[in-house]
Amino acid sequence: MRRGDMGAHPRKFTATKDPDLFKQDIDRYKNLAMDLGSTDVKVVGKEDVIIDEKVIARCYSPRCCYYGTNLNCPPHGPGIDEVRKIVARYEKGLFIMLKVPPEEQAAKDFDNPDTHKIPGARKMFEIVAKLQSAAYYDGYPLAIGFAGGPSCKRVFCGKLECSGITGKGCRMHLKSNLTMHGAGMDVFSMAARAGWDIYPIGKASCPEDIPHGLEMGLVLVD
Repeated sequence: MRRGDMGAHPRKFTATKDPDLFKQDIDRYKNLAMDLGSTDVKVVGKEDVIIDEKVIARCYSPRCCYYGTNLNCPPHGPGIDEVRKIVARYEKGLFIMLKVPPEEQAAKDFDNPDTHKIPGARKMFEIVAKLQSAAYYDGYPLAIGFAGGPSCKRVFCGKLECSGITGKGCRMHLKSNLTMHGAGMDVFSMAARAGWDIYPIGKASCPEDIPHGLEMGLVLVD
């Protein structure tokens, strides 16, 4: 099991968890997320992660253009019952938010990586991966991350075919994660409960009518 480069001095793994040290680590990861450029971070429990079949239904009604095109989007990846079981095994998480210009998300050419760039989405993938890596080296090897925004294919590979689907392995395996919505998490409700202003944004939206867009991510630690 390997992770990225966050953690020059790995901590020895112990079979039992020190609750005081765990709290200190969670607070430190929250600060790290802010240092990496997040707009806000909330420490959440597993009960705060809202999972709903209707979220997965929106992947195929109307059909998302990334459906079935990569290993991190439905119908690939864990089913929603498995996601529920996974989340239930974790004690705490970092719910991360990044405000982005609405122009990044409200555009008719959003799905064209050649003409429309989405740096905020890529940044969220990277923040999630770095937090997951930091937790790994601190002795939480099963920390798991979920990014936000569109699929990893849109963020990293663009028009290239997903190498994971072809059996060659993911090109970006240390940065690529399931998205929250791809795992069935209701990010709209979670954001509203966290006190963040969130707006539905799509190709028909006028950027000047929207205060901001949001990219969100989640890292679970136990």
